[in-house]
Amino acid sequence: MTISYVTSGALAQHTDTVTPAIPASFTAGQLAVLQVVSGHTLDPVPSTPSGWTLAGSFSGGGGTFGLNTGPRRLSFFVRQLAAGDTAPTTAIPSGSSGSMIGARIITLARTAGTGWRWTATFGQDTVSHTALSAPCSTALSFKSGDFCVLGYAWPAQTVSTTARGASAAGITFGTATSHLGDAITFGNGARLTNADTSVTAGSATVAPTVTTTLSAASTGVAGMLRVREASAAISVTAQSVFPPRNLVSATGLTGDDIVTATLYRQAGTARTAVRAATNIDVTGQSALLRVDAEQPFGVALTYSAVLTDAYGAQWTISAAPITSVVTSDVISDAVRGVGASVFIEEWADKKRTRDATTFNINGRTVVQGKKRGAAQATITVSTDTDDAGDDLQDVLDNATEGVVLIRNQVTRSGVDNWLALLDDDEKRNWQTPYRAWDLDTVETEPWPDQLEAAGFTLQDIANNFSTLQDIANFFPGTLLDIALYDFGP
Repeated sequence: MTISYVTSGALAQHTDTVTPAIPASFTAGQLAVLQVVSGHTLDPVPSTPSGWTLAGSFSGGGGTFGLNTGPRRLSFFVRQLAAGDTAPTTAIPSGSSGSMIGARIITLARTAGTGWRWTATFGQDTVSHTALSAPCSTALSFKSGDFCVLGYAWPAQTVSTTARGASAAGITFGTATSHLGDAITFGNGARLTNADTSVTAGSATVAPTVTTTLSAASTGVAGMLRVREASAAISVTAQSVFPPRNLVSATGLTGDDIVTATLYRQAGTARTAVRAATNIDVTGQSALLRVDAEQPFGVALTYSAVLTDAYGAQWTISAAPITSVVTSDVISDAVRGVGASVFIEEWADKKRTRDATTFNINGRTVVQGKKRGAAQATITVSTDTDDAGDDLQDVLDNATEGVVLIRNQVTRSGVDNWLALLDDDEKRNWQTPYRAWDLDTVETEPWPDQLEAAGFTLQDIANNFSTLQDIANFFPGTLLDIALYDFGP
């Protein structure tokens, strides 16, 4: 696992607007880092180019903004490059006396991981001297192999540097490699300087100090963009059980400093959070596993995870599409993990009532009513086998909170829904196992999100293993291995 510096594009500078070139040799998947140095009487953050992300921005150095003196702003923007990407544009407001902006793009490559992760921290040195030292304000987590982009900005156009580097308690950084040292000559001028280093030893969450030696005394700001190969991934496994259920797992969370996670299922443009998987605190956890037993049938689904790291940044990862296929309609209880294979024979109407009172006032009829209620319906379903009939009997007998989920063999709007049961009428055929059921129902909300969908049960384990030692021998790893195991036939 290695991140490496690839190359840089040309410097772009102006009084207010720049369009720095992406290095011509870039390839899709590389990470582009846009370093911007700016100065302005109002000290604004430069605009974020379309398709790019602001990783961080900081202004400092002290004094009053002027020619070769006063504060300057350092900003990092990032983007994972795609084929056909063109040069980005960033700007500060025009018309300010002495305003200036300069920018360069560098590219990074990686050899492993599922993507890119980054976070930034900044500091300043307000003392005019040659030993610039900028203690950063935000503690970052570091581990061996982390790649660190070092950015610098100061007001003196002609002041160059040597010995760029970084330090942090408990962390060993390699010798920094210098890349850029550009004079920005528009307006009141500035200096844009860049280097990189990597963590060679140590693991800690600590605020670094970014340093360099100047050729002449100046104040300035410096920042560190810590870049890491992403470890978080999401996988979806269809269990060989009935009713169908999908195991959705987000793994590699600790490596990306993830603290909260939400798992989603998406069908078409509709995105729904998986049961009991909304804003879950995963601090210190390597994985989050949930069972989705409420997915629609017969359509391609995409599962994704929205991950929030310790620095407030959000990352989205997605799995390959998956389709759940059944050969009948299904009535189920996702919380208990049980269901029945049925055929929807008739769903003639959906009646909606409202609490209303009619008044006759001098020959005029006045109606005062509330909003209409949820749809009520009598649904006729049938089962073809004794086992299916008994399964439905079990679902109706023990429905969690009196609610069941009905789904069409191929999902259909107006059919797939959660239903509160009022009563049911079972009609048997004494010559065959066929049974018809009239279910009096009211459309309702899903079960509360805190009721997690059942995956495997203790009975599943009992059916497959005789002793605790058998379980330990079969699952020598972690409890996650048990949760991910397919206990179906």
